[in-house]
Order: sequence, then structure tokens, then C-alpha cells
Amino acid sequence: MQLDIITADKNLFSGDVDSVTLPGSKGKFQILNGHAALISSLEKGQITVQSKEGKQEFSITGGVVEVLNNKVIVLA
Repeated sequence: MQLDIITADKNLFSGDVDSVTLPGSKGKFQILNGHAALISSLEKGQITVQSKEGKQEFSITGGVVEVLNNKVIVLA
């Protein structure tokens, strides 16, 4: 699935991933390939990205995520 992590300053990440774990307002949750459509608010925490290249982590102070048709957009 395609993941884009975007901040006001720059694009932190853009690429194909196997999974992404996000700090939701009600707790952590994971998005996998084929996930149902979703919009959620995010709290301060870590975004963990798992791809063929390995695991990466990004710190955010909050934001929103949209999942639709195997595309995940994080505005942080």
C-alpha cells in the first residue's frame, strides 16, 4: 500500500509499505494492506512503518490519517 506522511514543512515519507502503526486518539492502531476506509485523529507519539527496506519510526505531535483504496495519508 502507498503511504505519505506530510507535515507543514516537508514530506517526511512517501513509498510502498507493508504496515503502519499510528498513535490514535484512543490508542495505537495498525493499518495493513486492504484496510477498510478510515479517517482518524492522531495524538503525540511514534509512527512505525514496516516496508521491504526495514522498519522506520517518525515522531509526531498530532494530526489526522485517511485510509482509502490502499492509500494512507498522514497529515502531522
